Amino acid sequence: MSLAARDDTIAAIATAVAAGAGSVAIVRISGPQAEAIGRQLFQPAGQQSWESHRVLYGHVNDPANGDVVDEVLLLLMRAPRSFTRETVVEFHGHGGLVAVQRLLELVLAAGARRALPGEFSQRAFLNGRLDLTRAEAISELVSARSRRAAELAMAGLDGGLQQRIEALRDQLLDQLCELEARVDFEEDLPSLDGAAVCTALRDVQQALDQLVLDGQQAQLLRDGLRVAIIGRPNVGKSSLLNALSGQERAIVTDLPGTTRDLLDYDLVLQGVPITLLDTAGIRSTADRVEQLGIERSRAAFASADAVVLLYDLSRGWSPDDSALRNEVPDGTPLLVVGNKSDLAAEPATTQGLAISARSGLGLAELSSALLKLCGLSGEGQGLLLALNQRQCDLAAAASAALGRSQQAARDGLPWDFWTIDLREAIRALGEITGAEITEAVLDRVFSRFCIGK
Repeated sequence: MSLAARDDTIAAIATAVAAGAGSVAIVRISGPQAEAIGRQLFQPAGQQSWESHRVLYGHVNDPANGDVVDEVLLLLMRAPRSFTRETVVEFHGHGGLVAVQRLLELVLAAGARRALPGEFSQRAFLNGRLDLTRAEAISELVSARSRRAAELAMAGLDGGLQQRIEALRDQLLDQLCELEARVDFEEDLPSLDGAAVCTALRDVQQALDQLVLDGQQAQLLRDGLRVAIIGRPNVGKSSLLNALSGQERAIVTDLPGTTRDLLDYDLVLQGVPITLLDTAGIRSTADRVEQLGIERSRAAFASADAVVLLYDLSRGWSPDDSALRNEVPDGTPLLVVGNKSDLAAEPATTQGLAISARSGLGLAELSSALLKLCGLSGEGQGLLLALNQRQCDLAAAASAALGRSQQAARDGLPWDFWTIDLREAIRALGEITGAEITEAVLDRVFSRFCIGK
């Protein structure tokens, strides 16, 4: 049965649950039986009034035996003044695993159903509490891996994206009305300036193309980059990982082949989430264990979003370095970096950037160069609105449809041929905001949310 067809009462744990982590846990209930379930389980301390948007203090008791399950705060939000625009009850109890799970079990036994991922947000959308772009921004805010990604999510949550898409869609609707009027009543209306219509369509198409480009850049801010550090043995790959991460994550020695397995570390560089992959030094060796590490290294940099090729400045660029550079797949962003500039006599004469992982010299320039190479710079400060992947796909489809509509104009086809693809563009933009969307698409969108949202 579809999520959208259900109007029963749902419940879920709305906070992260882990043993020994988190002092407070929240069980959220939404639907027509939410308040009744709250009254059945909750015993307020003293004389307290069950008023909407008021916090009550008391205990949750097991109806089967009267045992006290937890000491909690209860928050009642009667419809429509809640996130879902349904009556919502929240139990704020102790964190951890056992107490909150037991509380949820009592709520489910009292008549609620376990919420599916994103079902609270879906109800908020279906009840007109927020549009689809705002709903998706909530999910992106929860999963943000950097401050800049969170800021972009907040921009969507504030409705800026919805307003921008609706404005572009309204422009297309105006042109569609003019075209359809000529299809039906051309003899009774003034002649339509086809060139002006094409100009209007082209303006919207260019705006959509820019949104798609911005969205692709923002996707890197959301998902981050996998960056492989490769090089010959003992060029300082592990030292570079330690320097960028600020921790002694990898063992560093003067012995070649120290790193024999693939190490990774997550960090944020200039607002962009980065997963650094410290690979084994690539060389010919008879050591089977080291060979396995080298094989993993090659697989890692073959699938990485970007590659940093590190070489030893004190020894200079070698044919082995050139051979390794040739192994990097075509199209993969590659940054050549010379390490140990503090030991090199003339670092300025070598290839690529010059750094010292030991002293930190040049690390800031390395970070900026890497992000610029991948199409990011300055934390994406120019981005005000950013489409997610689903929205980018729809905006790109709308742009392509507008291109076909303009081609119909250039081919001299009648007005009704212009409208075919124009309607498709309008439909695609409506699917971004939820103005035009199918039940199956809704279920797919909200199934990607975390449970409790």
